[in-house]
Amino acid sequence: MEPKTVTRFAPSPTGALHLGNARTALFSFLMARAAGGRFILRVEDTDRSRDSDEFIRSQLDDLAWLGLSWDAGPDREDGSGPYRQSERAAIYEDLYARLQQAGYSYPCYCTPVELDVARRAQLATGQPPRYAGTCRDLDAGARAAREAAGRPAALRFRVPESEDVAFDDLVRGPQSVSSASLGDFVVRRADGGAVFFFCNAVDDALMGVTHVLRGDDHLSNTPRQLLLLRALGLRAPHYGHLPLLMDASGAPLSKRRGSATVGDLRLRGYLSAAVGNYLLRLGHTGAPDGWVEAADFARCFDSHRLGRAPAHFDAAQLDHWQREAVQRLSPQQAVAWLGAELPADWVAEEQLALAGLLQSNLMFPADAGAWLPVLRGELAPLTAENRAVLARAGAGYFEAALAAYAASGADFAALTRELKARTGQQGKALFMPLRIALTGRHDGPELAALLPAIPPALVRARLGSAARIQ
Repeated sequence: MEPKTVTRFAPSPTGALHLGNARTALFSFLMARAAGGRFILRVEDTDRSRDSDEFIRSQLDDLAWLGLSWDAGPDREDGSGPYRQSERAAIYEDLYARLQQAGYSYPCYCTPVELDVARRAQLATGQPPRYAGTCRDLDAGARAAREAAGRPAALRFRVPESEDVAFDDLVRGPQSVSSASLGDFVVRRADGGAVFFFCNAVDDALMGVTHVLRGDDHLSNTPRQLLLLRALGLRAPHYGHLPLLMDASGAPLSKRRGSATVGDLRLRGYLSAAVGNYLLRLGHTGAPDGWVEAADFARCFDSHRLGRAPAHFDAAQLDHWQREAVQRLSPQQAVAWLGAELPADWVAEEQLALAGLLQSNLMFPADAGAWLPVLRGELAPLTAENRAVLARAGAGYFEAALAAYAASGADFAALTRELKARTGQQGKALFMPLRIALTGRHDGPELAALLPAIPPALVRARLGSAARIQ
């Protein structure tokens, strides 16, 4: 009987969370939720020189902001933790001992220089570089001599000499690799530190992970991990390797290349629902064309519809979903999103009204700054094009507008009826000079909604100024 679906995301805290990793996390989360399973978060912090608690905190914050809730993790322990690899050293030592006792591993005394020389020699003769097996069959005396000389030993896994390692990849389909191409690989470094793909594999098995989605840069690790788990008698998960997410230049997104991070998008004012809708469609064809609420992401996710071709980051597509997300904000959500961009001295009702007024014309909170002077301050200098529109309308048009405003006030329908009767203008000739005079722009929120938000004194002053433009 197949166990309950358990997926995981296992970031290393060596940098901020970029979009490629965020997509992997989202897909792993949705695979679990779509199957009614569990999603766990594990921190792979064994790189002592580069790991940072600050990066751990920021990555967890970013994942939570994206709406990914984990059932177990470094802040939510259960019986399968700890969920930080730096706290699992005793577990790894026990597994190393089991491998050695069963003859699946052996100490390797080769120095980095010796390994590099052997590698260069193989490349020079057209051979693929792999460990030559120098220490594989050392007898007890030879090992004792090396240890007496103070040579530290790594621990290598003894790869079967002639075997096809086959597995069915969740994304790429059937895969098979000859063990002869692998070479004996290190599972513990000479300094005693655990090697990534050893910890990664055994932790998945010990934590009950059934399905692993990860980038296809890990595809070459899979045969080694399958051999390792078999030797330890541990159940291997089903692996699926996603094509890497590429940037505009065609290079894989990466922290080291300075690719856009989730934190960067948050600071700019992107909404999590926009980022989620964008990521849901990157290399996955299970989602509909239109907007999907975050609560429905799992219903739209289908692991059988994950693509094999690389997906490319497209800022225009992300901005499309940002516009969609902004339009769906409630007034209260819009106020929270705009935050410090709203005038601090406005009462809550005024802030709600302003947020609702501007919402359809904003992509980011910073965009609100251009509209605040329209409501309370001085307009930006007119463009030559807009100045020409006012000049063509003529002083008589704006004198009629002042009279119509005096009669109708901020009732836009009444104002335009009165102005039409006084000037005989209609359509664009009626509305555009009025919009430009009052806002300084030919686009923006509906003037019917905007007019009541502009103080009467400013309305009169702007119409009067427009009348003097020739």
